[in-house]
Amino acid sequence: MRKTFMAAAAVVVALSAAACSSDGSGGADGGATQVDFGYIADFNGASLLAVADAQGLWKKHGVDVKTSVFTNGPLQIQALGTGDLDFGYIGPGAMWLPATGKAKVVAMNTLGNADRVIAQAGTTTMADLKGKTVGVPEGTSGDMILTLALRKAGLTKNDVKIVPMDASTIVSAFTSKQIDAAGFWYPAIGTIKKAVPDLVELAKNEDFADTVSFPTAFVAGNDVVAKDRAKAEKVVAVLRDAIQYRSDHLDETIAATAKMLKQPPEQVKADAANSKVLSLSDLDGYTKDGTIDKWLNGMNDYFTGAGKLTGAVDPKTYYTGDLFTGAAK
Repeated sequence: MRKTFMAAAAVVVALSAAACSSDGSGGADGGATQVDFGYIADFNGASLLAVADAQGLWKKHGVDVKTSVFTNGPLQIQALGTGDLDFGYIGPGAMWLPATGKAKVVAMNTLGNADRVIAQAGTTTMADLKGKTVGVPEGTSGDMILTLALRKAGLTKNDVKIVPMDASTIVSAFTSKQIDAAGFWYPAIGTIKKAVPDLVELAKNEDFADTVSFPTAFVAGNDVVAKDRAKAEKVVAVLRDAIQYRSDHLDETIAATAKMLKQPPEQVKADAANSKVLSLSDLDGYTKDGTIDKWLNGMNDYFTGAGKLTGAVDPKTYYTGDLFTGAAK
């Protein structure tokens, strides 16, 4: 597992070398607050950053941002802990890390529906995976959907041969049939489908909608929230404006995200269809009425059963709802 993690980290280092800087004005502003922000190169992870750049929101709120692309959430949490990042993006599978005190959730983002358990042609049920080789990026939403689907089928990870892999390795391993199945997500599954059009989807987020929500979120380093509140407030204000714009102008958001990621707009539109976009009024209301706490408590129950947490954790210890709603201008 350690070798796999180090390989994933190496991928991130290579990708992060291509990091870009933006403050909406084309350069650093000596009076602006400097921020290092991580993201994942898909609609959920990049759309608010694309909007903030295209609409000049960084400059509006006095922020000079440097963005770096990562392959998953856990690696961003690690970078927050070392001070290499101030803020980052995580999917639902990494939410246990803030719950264990590794970071603070400063803003909810979307409800994800991009995760799947996929298998090679000829596999028809989760039970068919018993004894088979399954690739999964550990600690991610791919890990989460796999665990839930196995549990629903009356199986555990001990019933299959788990191979921890980073996202790019899963694409190549599944395409070359080195693995029988994977806990993974779109849009990367779309890339696999081009080479393996007859792959089978055995499980999806919607299969568990009655018991578990799949929120994606933005996180900050503990020290940022505790010791540099002004920086946190500025960035959350940017995210709030971008959330409002995205819900009001989804087509324009898709176009801006496609430009940022250098992907065809049709591809980003298909990716966006795998998420439920939430408005600012939704998120403010859900923060105040306890809906987000309910989401996080449900996820904590899952993480406890999966061995990631030892017991219940109060969402108020890691979701800074007061910071999010308090950043309203």
